[in-house]
Amino acid sequence: MTGPGLLGDVVFAGGLGFGAAIQPGPLQALLVSRAVAVGWKQTLPACFAPLLSDGPIAVLAILALGRLPRAGLPLLRAAGGALLLYLAWTAFRQWRRPAAPSGGVSAPRTLLEAAALNLLNPNPYLAWALVLGPAVVTAWRRHPVHAVALVATLYGTMLLTMVAFVLLAGTSRLLSPRVQRALVAASAAILAGLGLLLLVAGLKELGPSTGRRWT
Repeated sequence: MTGPGLLGDVVFAGGLGFGAAIQPGPLQALLVSRAVAVGWKQTLPACFAPLLSDGPIAVLAILALGRLPRAGLPLLRAAGGALLLYLAWTAFRQWRRPAAPSGGVSAPRTLLEAAALNLLNPNPYLAWALVLGPAVVTAWRRHPVHAVALVATLYGTMLLTMVAFVLLAGTSRLLSPRVQRALVAASAAILAGLGLLLLVAGLKELGPSTGRRWT
């Protein structure tokens, strides 16, 4: 990821965290359904499921990335950009043809159940392998503080957004279709912008890349 150092890392992580929290998926659907069914107080703990499920995924991804040649970094960055563009397209299709609400969706009753659901979701694995892993490794090479700030901003933004989402769903008992479509549209726009940023950056760096390892 290119950008003005620490500020670029923080802006990138904040946008990605917001887009990931709003992006329609199993965890988001379950959070909303549970908030509507039992209220926001009992649902809030499930918002912290990514903190439990993403740790092992992140460690495995970073260890694997550290063994790749330097040329693999821009390739993965470009692939990550393509993944974000695909997610943006998925969100755009959801915005154009919103799915009918389902009243029969079961929601996680505990934080551990929500973490298990997220652990079985392929999206965190793809995100850490193609987007977050390369970004963290690149930030660490500039300075460890940059990597820590990136991860903290990412998950801080993601958790705060999901908490706000749950509060909105739990207090209003149901998100209006207009609000849901607006959030999905915002997610599509953010993911598309970040995807283009990563794709262009990865393609630009393919030329001067060498075969040396990152370490």
